[in-house]
This record gives sequence, structure tokens and C-alpha cells, in this order.
Amino acid sequence: MTSPSVTTTKPQATAPAAPPRPAALSTAGHDAGLLLLRIVLGLTMAAHGAQKLFGWFGGGGISGTGTFFTASGYPAGDAMAVLAGLTETLGGLGLAAGLLTPLAGAAVVGTMINAIVVHGAGSFFAPAGIEYELLLTAGAAALTLTGPGAYAADRFLPVLRAHRLAHGALALALGIVLAAVTLLVRN
Repeated sequence: MTSPSVTTTKPQATAPAAPPRPAALSTAGHDAGLLLLRIVLGLTMAAHGAQKLFGWFGGGGISGTGTFFTASGYPAGDAMAVLAGLTETLGGLGLAAGLLTPLAGAAVVGTMINAIVVHGAGSFFAPAGIEYELLLTAGAAALTLTGPGAYAADRFLPVLRAHRLAHGALALALGIVLAAVTLLVRN
């Protein structure tokens, strides 16, 4: 007796399922952490700017800061004091509010690059080191690249509503180039 041939097929091997991707939206903890970092770093920078511009918080004001800039080799010390004070104040307030975050962060990064160079790299640790300046620079760069999180004024701006790494990277490049140009005018 012959039986009809039965063809059995083996099931085809399937590729293992890819692990689920994390949600594109930030978590509340992530956003709260970015808010905390923005407020502390931004207000710290704004206070440093107010020291330069107004002499607040024991600062030298434009005259005292201008004398420091002149002694550090910058031309037009008072003008440089105003420029640094405005950059720190406006960049810091922008970071704290999450307003124009890529540009605010880049302004802080550019200013802090100059502070690191002027302060010198003789040591890493305070009081003669650059650890403080480096920490502020890294924090501002991180905020520039990651974006401000959900609790930010940028969420009301159509262009910056959804942060893009390209915005942060371009802003950082601009801040670094402007810092280099500022250092080039220094004697």
C-alpha cells in the first residue's frame, strides 16, 4: 500500500524581536532633573554676571572687573567686563528659564572657556585650579546638547519645541568659535 506523500514544512526561523525602544518623550524625573540643573547653573552664572555688571554679591562692578580684564591681557577692559557680564547674566537667566537653551548654554560655555584659559591650568583643584569653571562648562554643554526638558520656556517656541541635537551641536560650535576669537584678541 502506498500512502500519499505528506510534505511537512519546518517553520522558518524568525529573527529575535528587538528590545522595546524607550519612549521618545522624557520622563518626569528626567525633566525635573534638567530643571534643577538649569536653575542652579543658570542662576549661578547670572549672579556672576551681576557681580561684573553691578558689583552685586561682592563683585567688582564694571570698573573693578574691567581692571581685572586689562591685567589679564584683554583690550578695552571695561568693554570686556560689560560683554562678559551680559553674557553670563543673559546666558544664565536663559538657562534657568529654559529660554533659547542652545544659545544660552553656548554663551555660558564660551565665557567659561575664557575663564579656564585666564585662570590657568596650574592645578585642577580649588583654590588655584579650574575644577569649578570646568564643572560649569560641562553642565552648560550638557544642557545645550540634551535640551531643557519639558519644564522650559522653549516648549512655547515652535523652532525649539522639540529639541534637536543638531541645534545644540551648532550652538556649542558657535560658542567655542566665539570663545577662540575672544582669546585671540587677548595679549
